[in-house]
Formats: sequence, C-alpha cells, structure tokens
Amino acid sequence: MKSVGTWLLATSLLAMTGVCADERDVRMFAHWAGDHETRAFRQMLVDARLYGVVPIHQLLRSASDWRLCRASPFAVAPSAQWPAVRSTLALIRTLEQQGILRQFEVVSAYREPKLNACAGGAVGSAHTRAFAVDLLLPDWADPNPLCTFWQQQGQAWNMGLGRYPSGRIHLDTAGYRTWGGDGSAGSSFCARPR
Repeated sequence: MKSVGTWLLATSLLAMTGVCADERDVRMFAHWAGDHETRAFRQMLVDARLYGVVPIHQLLRSASDWRLCRASPFAVAPSAQWPAVRSTLALIRTLEQQGILRQFEVVSAYREPKLNACAGGAVGSAHTRAFAVDLLLPDWADPNPLCTFWQQQGQAWNMGLGRYPSGRIHLDTAGYRTWGGDGSAGSSFCARPR
C-alpha cells in the first residue's frame, strides 16, 4: 500500500503536469469521507493488492456533473460490483506497467443510476452496473497505444474502450467493445482488428 505522502506527491505531480482538471481534490474527499463509510471498500482494495493503482479520491469520484445534478461528489460502488472494480483496476495497472498509461486522472467512476441519467450517461452504462472509469490524459499523451492494446489484448480483458468529444477516455471490463463521439463503434478512434 502506498503511503499517504507518496499518494499526495503523486497527486501534486499530476497537477503540475496539467492533468488535474477536476475540482474534487484530496481535501474535498477527506471532508466527504468523514461522513461516509469507505473502510470495507478500501480493505477490499488492499486485500486485492490494488490500493493506490488510482488515488482513492479519484477512484470514488461520481459523475462530473454531480453539482448540477445535486448529487454526491463521491460514491462507493455497491459490494456486488467489487469484482468488476478489481478487474478494471487490474487492467489499469497492466496498462501502467506496460507504459501505455503513464499519467492520467480519473474524473468519473461509479455512478448511481439517477445521477447517471441526470449527467447524460447511457442507459445501462457500465458506470452503474459494473465498474467503469472515465479518465483524462495529458495533452501530450498519445491515446493510440490504448487502441493497439485493445486490438491485441482487449478481448481477453473483456475491455470496453471509448473516447468522447471532450477527450475523455472510458475504460471498463464489462464487454469487448469500442465507440467514439456518437456512441457507435463506427466513430471509434480504434478500428476493430481484421
């Protein structure tokens, strides 16, 4: 498990590289966590050796439109979804280890269905039924290695990979598929392997 000092340093480094784009920071998370039970979720991550793959304050971010939707800025996925949390975090760790994801910020993860609908999320979104993350990459990062990984190993991971017009990247392990700005495979920045 990474120490709090290492975690804060990593968060500060992300902010200096221009990746940090979400106002929900460590301080806001600490205030929220004071009123919400996260111990069992954290312990599950520790037991799975996945704690720290994504800083906990990012991993528990709900939809970016939380304020507009009058919802909580953070949310813990129901325990029935924790196997999907582990699978998605294992995928992220693999992408990091292979140098495909070097710097990133998770801006949205689990969403309650009501918040997902308000935020314009897809009906049946992996954010509500499994576990998905939307992340931002630095401006200089090339997303094409993600496509290559998806083409070569995505089916084995049951990997969903999407890219939205905002530049956000969606990752999950809830089905082998890809899509782009209009939600269809035809608009994906990744072509299916032939």
